[in-house]
Amino acid sequence: MPVPESCDLPPRLDRALDALVDPLGPATSFTVLPDPESVTDARHFALTRLDSWHLGALGDDVALVVSELVTNALRHSGGTPCGAPRWNARNGFGALIDPLGSAPAAIQLRLYHQAPWLLCGIIDASPAAPRRKEPDYIAETGRGLHLVESFSVRWGWRGLPEGKVVWALFRAPGAGGAQPTA
Repeated sequence: MPVPESCDLPPRLDRALDALVDPLGPATSFTVLPDPESVTDARHFALTRLDSWHLGALGDDVALVVSELVTNALRHSGGTPCGAPRWNARNGFGALIDPLGSAPAAIQLRLYHQAPWLLCGIIDASPAAPRRKEPDYIAETGRGLHLVESFSVRWGWRGLPEGKVVWALFRAPGAGGAQPTA
């Protein structure tokens, strides 16, 4: 079942999402290559950035959410156009196909910190809404968005002119301030 697009967000969260997706804005960005190793690279990037912002206490939750969202983007964000060079982890762009068989090169992890909040987003080229599955605890896949919901304060997605952003909001432990309203 597709997840409804995030609408009627609190003004502060709406402005933070605008800052998150603005390529010239204050968010920090990591380009995710269409390679399964990129999930680990994105997770390491996020953890390094959290440490630099003194938000290491969020590390486990953010790392899990980044892993799930990057994996989803790599699996479901659409294929490379027919005839275009595809990513090869061994020698860059070349004759071999994308190891996952699905991911375009235009995936970005973006992080935006405005105390006490951290906003994490994955931007990809697909306009398709994320799809939540009924959890099957025996299956190897299908629990990602349930984990994102469990480990973040709030999450959602928003369409962009060329794709979408799937985002998750975190609050630094022990930080004061009001929770965003639903």
